[in-house]
Order: sequence, then C-alpha cells, then structure tokens
Amino acid sequence: MKRSGRWQRTLILALLFLSLVAPLVYVSHLLNTLTSDGRRDFLDDLSSFTHRSDPLNAIEQEGAEELEEPKEIVYKEEDFDSTNSYILQKTNDTAASKSEGYRNNTLERNVSEFDQDKKQGQEAQQKGLFSMDGDVNVFNTTVTLKQNMHTQSQRMTDVNVEVIDKKSSPKAIQHRQSSRSQSQRVTNQKVLEIKDQIIRARAYLGFAPPGSNSHLMKELKLRIKEMERAVGEATKDSDLSRSALQKMRHMEASLSKANRAFPDCTAMAAKLRAMNHNAEEQVRSHQHEGTYLIHLAARTTPKGLHCLSMQLTADYFALKPEDRKLPNENKIHDPKLYHYAVFSDNLLACAVVVNSTVSNAKKKEKLVFHVVTNSLNFPAIWMWFLLNPPGKATVHIQSIENFEWLPMYNTFNKHNSSDPRYTSELNYLRFYLPDIFPTLNKILLFDHDVVVQQDLSGLWNANLKGKVIAAVGTCQEGGTSFHRMDMLINFSDPFIAERFDANACTWAFGMNLFDLQQWRRHNLTALYHRYLQMGSKRPLWNIGSLPLGWLTFYNKTKVLDRRWHILGLGYDSGVDKNEIEGAAVIHYDGIRKPWLDIAMGRYRSYWTKYMNFDLPILQRCNLQA
Repeated sequence: MKRSGRWQRTLILALLFLSLVAPLVYVSHLLNTLTSDGRRDFLDDLSSFTHRSDPLNAIEQEGAEELEEPKEIVYKEEDFDSTNSYILQKTNDTAASKSEGYRNNTLERNVSEFDQDKKQGQEAQQKGLFSMDGDVNVFNTTVTLKQNMHTQSQRMTDVNVEVIDKKSSPKAIQHRQSSRSQSQRVTNQKVLEIKDQIIRARAYLGFAPPGSNSHLMKELKLRIKEMERAVGEATKDSDLSRSALQKMRHMEASLSKANRAFPDCTAMAAKLRAMNHNAEEQVRSHQHEGTYLIHLAARTTPKGLHCLSMQLTADYFALKPEDRKLPNENKIHDPKLYHYAVFSDNLLACAVVVNSTVSNAKKKEKLVFHVVTNSLNFPAIWMWFLLNPPGKATVHIQSIENFEWLPMYNTFNKHNSSDPRYTSELNYLRFYLPDIFPTLNKILLFDHDVVVQQDLSGLWNANLKGKVIAAVGTCQEGGTSFHRMDMLINFSDPFIAERFDANACTWAFGMNLFDLQQWRRHNLTALYHRYLQMGSKRPLWNIGSLPLGWLTFYNKTKVLDRRWHILGLGYDSGVDKNEIEGAAVIHYDGIRKPWLDIAMGRYRSYWTKYMNFDLPILQRCNLQA
C-alpha cells in the first residue's frame, strides 16, 4: 500500500509538472516564431514605407539634381525632451517681443501636439498588444508611432532652425556673408607667395661670391627655374598646377637652408633694397624707351601710306592736264555755302574727314571742302579725290607753296623739336584764314584727326554774338583735356600777367567755326604776329599753336556745348562710350592716331568705317582696317 501510494504521488507530480512546462515551452516557441517573422516583416515594410515617405529620396528619384539639398538636423528619440526644454527656454527668454510671443505660442502648440501624438501612439500600441492579429497590429502600431515621431521631429527641427536664424545677431549674419564672399572670391595668395620666394632666392644668390658653385647655390638656381616654370603666366591660384604646391615646399626648405647659411638680416635687407633700386631703374629705363618708340612711331609715315602716296602721285602725272580738273570749281568762292577747311599732309586722314562729313550731312550739295597741303603730297591728294569724288559735295585742293603772301619769318621753323606738330607750317596756317579765303565770311576748320558723326548745319546757324571763334571749352577740371591758361603760358612775365587772367576758360582746336568778318575787323592776324615776335625774344608760352591761339583769341571766343566736340581719343583710354557715340565730332588728339599701328583699338572703328579698304589701290599697298 505504501509503495502504490508513492507511485501514485509521483505520477501526479509528474503530470502537474508536465502541465506546467508544456504550456511554457509552447508559448516560448510561439513567441520566438512570432518575434522573428514579425521583426523581419516589420523591417521590410518599414524600409519601403520610409522610402515612400521621405521627400528627399523622392526628389532624388525624380532626377532633380539641380536642386540644392536643405541642411538636415537629425535628432534621436531620447533627445526630444532635452530639445523641447531647450527651445521652450529660449523662447521664454524672449517673450516680451510680440513676434517672439507668437513664436512661443507656436512652440507650445507643437509640443502639445507632440505629447498628444505620443499618447495616441501609446494607446494604439496597447490596443495592438491585446489584438488577436498580432503581426499586423504590431506593424501598424510601430509604423504609426514612428511616423508621428518623425513628423514631430521635423516640426521641431524647422522651429529650432527658425528660432536660431531669427536670434542670430546682425554681426553674425554679416560675418557669414563676408565669409561666404571671401570663399567665393578668387585669390592669388599662392601666386604672390611663389613670386616672393623667387625674389628671396635671388637675394640669397647675391650673397654668394662670383663663380661660386656650391651645392646650395646650385639648389637655389634649380628651385628658381622650377618655380618660374610652375607659376608661368598664372594670375590666380586656380591657374596653378598641383605640383606647384609641392615645389613651394621644396623651395621653402631650400630657403631655410640659405637662411641658416646667411643669418645676417642686415646684409639681407641691404641686398633687397639694392635689388629694389635696380628693378625701379630698369622700369624707368623701359618706360623711357617705350615713350621714345611711341613718339618715333607717331612721327614716322607708315609704309602703306607712303606706298599709297607714291602710287597716286605717279597716276596723277600720268594724266593729261585737261583730265586733272575737279568738278564744281564754281562753288569754291560762294559765301552762301558751308565751307570746311583741312590743313594736312595725310591723304587717308583728309579722306576720312571729307567722307564722314558728307555721309552725315543733310544738304550735301552745299558742302565745300578746302584741303591745303604741301607740294610733296599735293598730287596724291588731288588724284585721290579725282578717283573718289565726294558725291554732290565739292573739293578744292591747294598747295601751301602757292601762298606768296605767307610771311617767311615765322619762328616755328626755328623750334628745336622733331615733332611735326610743332614744326610744320600747316599747323600755323589757321592764323591766316582771312588771307587764304578772302571771299568767304565764315569757315569751319577741322584738324585732320577728327571724324564727323552728325549733321553740322545747326552749328552754321549758331549766333556767335560778335565773337570771332566758336570752340568747345576745356576749362572744366577733371575733364579729358582739362587745361588752365597758366599750364601753357608763362604768367610770371609782367606783360602776360597784366593782360590775361590765368583762371579764364580755355578751349580746344580741332573743330572751330570762325567768323572771318569779325576777324578782319579786329585785325587778329597782326596781333598774332606781335605775339609771335615777342615769343621769339623771351619765353612767353610753351611750344605749339594752342597757347598762341589762347592769346590771339582771348575774350573773343564763344564756348560751345561739349557734345559738339569730344577730345582725348588719341591718348585717353577712359573716354566714355556714350559720350563718343553722342558727339557730333570726335577728335583723336594725341600721338596715337587711328591710322597708326599704335592706335587705341577700342576707338579705331569709329575712324575706319568711313574708309573703304576694299579699294584695289589700298589693297596693293597692304592698307587694312
């Protein structure tokens, strides 16, 4: 009985144990199965859901590579509480402002929405844990919670960025803008460092005794050649090659060796000063040489122009005398017409003055051009206008040798100058206009280096109010051709100081309208001869015809509007383009004439468009635009 009772109790205990262990094993196995499968399905679904809901990925998939990605701020879930408290603290500190109060309300509303969303997620999670469809509900609950947290995180990020941006001080904003502009600005710091290294290396080479072939000297020479090849013609750091930086390090190492070999800073400074002095002397020498060559080119007749003159001269003498007559000779003495005078020995220059004036004139048949030249260029200029007549306009050509009345005691022949502007008699004929044109009442005198761009009939109708000459003033300080009377006239002479005002407005030759009747009434040619004789005895003015004109026509000049005559195209590269195009006459005063190779390219087209360079005779002499 005792043994059977023991087995019975053992069996009962075993069944009880089995009834307890079996459910635990079954539940554990079931939970493991559900957990692994659910986690795998959840991760798969969550990755696809995140891919679909991420706007940045969507933009990338749509091929919007041109869009600039916004800056992202990533928060962890455990950082939300600290982030919220930080934002609330920042906004509460600025609650006195109305706009900041509005921002506080926004933050509080966002935080409350976040707490509400979090509670909803917890309720949904609790409901999902006790749902019969465990796998699906776990997925839905987790996704809902993650989505709410992601949305609220994005809200907090936007608000946080807005708060930080609005609280940035103007100095910080200005600093960021300046930093951005400096990063975008192209620098040449490395290029300057390389050139500085080369200068230092040359200075150290100067310390070596003549004929020295030490290892350090050879190394410095090698480094100099390497750096010169590396920098080349680079002007900014982006032009340098990648190997240039490595060569800079090598050069710096060599300079360090030289510094240890030559530690005397005083001697180094003296050597650098000597090098600087030599460089300045070389610069001055090159500038002087360049100036001399430019003036030499200005005084030299171009080969093509000389060829053209010789060709036309030969053609002129090949003609019979009866075939040399120019048309409309009956108009050259008619005072009712518009008479223009050009005194020049340059064939192309005269042709451009005539062509440009005729091209822009409204009444071409009323134009009469008087070209006065020397005997050497007279046949060529005559032949040119015989082959290329200016339409309905009239051309009259004269030689200075035919003026028997011209005084032979002019002192401009005695000037010690090789510049034809100061020695040529053609430049001083302007003081004899009433004698050259005795039948005319008015005449408009052109320099041969001008181009007419508008109709000049309005100038002919201008009222000179008893003045002798009309000219554009150059007394405005800061202007292109600004001059004062005392810049070219010696006011230390008592005769000059008593009769003239140094502050009187000056004017320019180049485009001048003369009233010859008033000229004859004041007998200004005799006054000119008086000043000329006085100037030959003592220095009263600088060389040239302009100061003589200021003295001769003093208080007898009507100043014109500057738009009639723009100066400076032969020496000033900064003349405004709008002023040039709006001017009636543009003047290439200076030595860089438009027919020379040294002409300024930006202005030359205003001159070349009035010359047909396709003419066979110009092509034979290789004259091009």
